[in-house]
Amino acid sequence: MSNTSVAAKKPPLFHIVSRGRGQLPFYQAWGIRLGAFALALILNAVFVYLVVGVDPITFYQTMLKGAFGKGFLWPTIKTSAKLLCIAVALAPAFKMRFWNIGAEGQVLVGGIAAAVVMFYFSNLPAVLILFLVMVVSLVAGALWGVIPAFFKAKMNVNETLFTLMMNYIAMNLVNFFYDLWKGPKTALGKINQGTHAGWLSSLWEKRDANGYLIRGEESLFTNSDFWFVVIICVVAVLMYFYLKYTKQGYEIAVVGESSNTARYAGISVKKVILRTMILSGAICGLCGFLVVSAQSNTVSVSMAGGYGFTAIIVAWLSKFNTFTMAGVSVLIVALEQGAAQMANEYNFMGFSVAAADVMIGIMLLFIVGSEFFIHYKVMFRKSSGEVKAA
Repeated sequence: MSNTSVAAKKPPLFHIVSRGRGQLPFYQAWGIRLGAFALALILNAVFVYLVVGVDPITFYQTMLKGAFGKGFLWPTIKTSAKLLCIAVALAPAFKMRFWNIGAEGQVLVGGIAAAVVMFYFSNLPAVLILFLVMVVSLVAGALWGVIPAFFKAKMNVNETLFTLMMNYIAMNLVNFFYDLWKGPKTALGKINQGTHAGWLSSLWEKRDANGYLIRGEESLFTNSDFWFVVIICVVAVLMYFYLKYTKQGYEIAVVGESSNTARYAGISVKKVILRTMILSGAICGLCGFLVVSAQSNTVSVSMAGGYGFTAIIVAWLSKFNTFTMAGVSVLIVALEQGAAQMANEYNFMGFSVAAADVMIGIMLLFIVGSEFFIHYKVMFRKSSGEVKAA
């Protein structure tokens, strides 16, 4: 053997260690989140200054105006409610560790099911048709959710790809009916524009003997947008209690922690998967019903607004707490609305919609990235070879 000494290898400059469950105090976790949010605000201010030369104060005034200013607050609330509804739908599935990436499609099939009833059964009484519209939307969304759940439970098929691919089937289904109903017209327009059959507003609208609408003073309680938000808030509250205080919610949590532990405890994992995805899909279907019946009164592939994917971020950041989801939903939508206002006011200076998307991306990157430092810590090597935490 050579008597040449072999130099001991130095440990790596840093390595990542899990903090474990519950090791980081609540205030520190939120301190990291707020710090990340503040850094994102600073970086966005620098970005806007470099692009269009707008100072940070004017920049954030414009953002706040676009999100909460006069004429902008109610659209922010409505859009936040839609995002919240989809996030609430994803919460039980994700808590069960069933990666439902198909919320977008489940909303679309709920919406198209509502439109089918509105289109082909418009002669039914207002209350009956509205009831049918809601029921078929719930059933359609539940069916779209339970199909991948069945194959997951019976054959262990990857649910991520399955639910993702079903989004595209739903999109083409919407396109099929849209083209069928549109015919030679350039656009479909509102369904049942004259009769309002299937519209949520049909519940309180009054008509004369000839069937014409009697216009009157509109109050808060005769506003479809108001009930759109109220219904979704009620669903969010019910989901909170369902996940936290019911036996089914407990079973979802156990299956999410360990399916083997759940089986040992006598819980039917297959039954929980099927039941949970029926619920998840049905709430997405409810969102489709509300969008068609209470908001747009028509169908298109943009009914969900891409929020089927954004809701994944909301659900994860909120740790499946539906009350927290409400705040995160408002934050994300406010960022979108504020960025859109920036693009609207400073487009002539070169601040485009693409630049607004960059701002939103920076904000979400920092917010989501902060979760990494909450769950993991970086250990740096000291000069002496020891390791210190950061």
